[in-house]
Amino acid sequence: MTDLGPVPWPPAPIRTERLMLRAAEARDRAGFVELYASQEVHTYLGGAKPRDEVDREMPAVPGQWPGSFVVVLDGAMIGQVLLRRAAEHARPAAVGKVDLGYLFLPRAWGRGYAAEACGAALDWIEGVLPDEPVVLATQTANTRSLRLATRLGFTEVERFWAWDAEQWLGLRPAASA
Repeated sequence: MTDLGPVPWPPAPIRTERLMLRAAEARDRAGFVELYASQEVHTYLGGAKPRDEVDREMPAVPGQWPGSFVVVLDGAMIGQVLLRRAAEHARPAAVGKVDLGYLFLPRAWGRGYAAEACGAALDWIEGVLPDEPVVLATQTANTRSLRLATRLGFTEVERFWAWDAEQWLGLRPAASA
């Protein structure tokens, strides 16, 4: 994955009804360690690394690149939303397109935070890159992620086998389309 090109970064924090999306800061490091070391979070992502390894490898300010939003609820990090350009991808239909990814701590699951945060991030990308379609890939076994993708306006492009599981690739057309 590569950067998004000429987009203003970091943007002003994005506020939704309950959340704030902003660029990563040093105070988010512990939240990133928890997120990346969580076996639950990585159930459909090939498994988490051991916590001590994540802690050792995590930079002082993690996730600092255009398109990496920290999701904050009541002053605490609960997740990350990522918008990256898919310079390489398992599927040709996704190459070169903006790719949406997200990770949320288990304590934030089931409350609509992912939909709210991803919707805000997609609104932001539509504002700065209105001619860009967005793709999203998830395992078909991850039924929550599939429901969220549909709710966010993604439609299935194809299913494919990768990373030892069936994957789903969805596309959300460009805002200007």
